[in-house]
Amino acid sequence: MNPKALRARYESGATVDELVASSGLSYGTVLNRLHDAGTVMRTSWQTRRLRQDPQARQRLAARLRTLYEEHGATLTELASTAGKTRLVARGLLVEAGGTVRTTQHTLRMRAAARAAERQKLVLSLRARYEAGATVPNLAKDCNYSIATVYRLLHQAGTRMRPQHRHGPAHDPSKRP
Repeated sequence: MNPKALRARYESGATVDELVASSGLSYGTVLNRLHDAGTVMRTSWQTRRLRQDPQARQRLAARLRTLYEEHGATLTELASTAGKTRLVARGLLVEAGGTVRTTQHTLRMRAAARAAERQKLVLSLRARYEAGATVPNLAKDCNYSIATVYRLLHQAGTRMRPQHRHGPAHDPSKRP
């Protein structure tokens, strides 16, 4: 095999080991001929990337970008989702046109999302309280303490009903 034929096969995705097996030449001879033909050599990960289904890689990259940008996922979470390392997940994100955030930016995004969820909860509690629900029932339904429900209702600016006194009527004019 001449150097140009080896180069053509190598650039189409064949590995040096595969060229050695198919040509019957030694490993060093194949490397020398590739070098003589001006071949730019690949690393093993570049070969794996070359052999992957490009559409599948693009779909995965787009999915990771969506998770990252719209749902506030971290690089660690992306790596876990993709079954890859953080570095690979970062590369896929960049390939899909995403930009990597700082840790502080991610924390601010998550805090804002939690605040929005908390605000929805506060408004829901207020509406239910004003419709007649009791604080103990709201606490039980939401799996919060009664004190937490009172605090959330106060944050929402809820006008509280007077507390009920259970037991005998208390007459302030009678002193024991």
